[in-house]
Amino acid sequence: MSYLATTHDVYKEAALTPDVGLCCTTTPIWQLPGLDIPSIMLEMNYGCGSTVNPRDLVNNPKILYVGVGGGMELLQFAYFSRQKAGVVGVDVVDEMLLASEKNFKIAEEKNPWFKSDFVDLKKGDALSLPVEDESIDVAAQNCLFNIFKIDDLKRALEEMYRVLKPHGRLVLSDPICDQHMPDNLREDERLRALCLSGSIPLKDYIKLITDTGFGTVEIRAKRPYRILSPNQYDTAENIYIESVEVCAIKDPMPEDGPCVFTGKTAIYYGSESNFDDGKGHNLLQNQPIAVCDKTGAALNALGRDDIHLSESTYFYDGGGCC
Repeated sequence: MSYLATTHDVYKEAALTPDVGLCCTTTPIWQLPGLDIPSIMLEMNYGCGSTVNPRDLVNNPKILYVGVGGGMELLQFAYFSRQKAGVVGVDVVDEMLLASEKNFKIAEEKNPWFKSDFVDLKKGDALSLPVEDESIDVAAQNCLFNIFKIDDLKRALEEMYRVLKPHGRLVLSDPICDQHMPDNLREDERLRALCLSGSIPLKDYIKLITDTGFGTVEIRAKRPYRILSPNQYDTAENIYIESVEVCAIKDPMPEDGPCVFTGKTAIYYGSESNFDDGKGHNLLQNQPIAVCDKTGAALNALGRDDIHLSESTYFYDGGGCC
């Protein structure tokens, strides 16, 4: 696991000397009333997307965040929970834990509502979380799991599944790459640590999640992220990397397989007021409804000329069929 040692060194260095260009996010920072994020947290925002969404954070959830960075997302999560130890932050890098703790003191000065003890920082490993079984409502990681090689990624997902309560949510943001990643780049420990060459195809990423047991998966966003070009990297062609935001829900696995929402929409435009497929999906006339890929395929197989099924938009905002 020498690549994990390299990763440790990269993020130790990033904790001691903030690196604004390291794995910077491609999404705007959440703007919330009364939330003032310290500039040092913004400089240490080592993510590729966002894992914070208010709809996941209702009813005072217990929240776990793995890979604390500068503490920005922990602060955002605490904004919604506002209770002692309501947010648990886990990191294997001592320097990153110390940096976050220091940053929380600055956050206290800028945010009268915030107390550092809202966040419980723990030294720990994503492959063996220091968290009890079924004790977490919402777990999250941002640009961490793509660093892992496949066997370790499976173990990290299994650990998240273990600590989540039934129907709990795992929110992830990671780079993905649907092109072939050359072995020389994939095995480059520093490029992997920098959240580049460990990127895998989206379909493989989703399958790893559903194979872990998550019965519902939502693709909430997919965006351009990086180019690995021949003039900068040892590659014969441009390699296009995107970032993806995913929510995996610990629902029971349906008998016919997981419900994966990739942003497909069905519209019934027949002569009747509605169309009921007899499987729990009722399409009102000319009212768009988000459908999972499985339901979309079943509707398409009917061969009807009065149902329009969109392509995947890779943006799903709830309100779906299942």
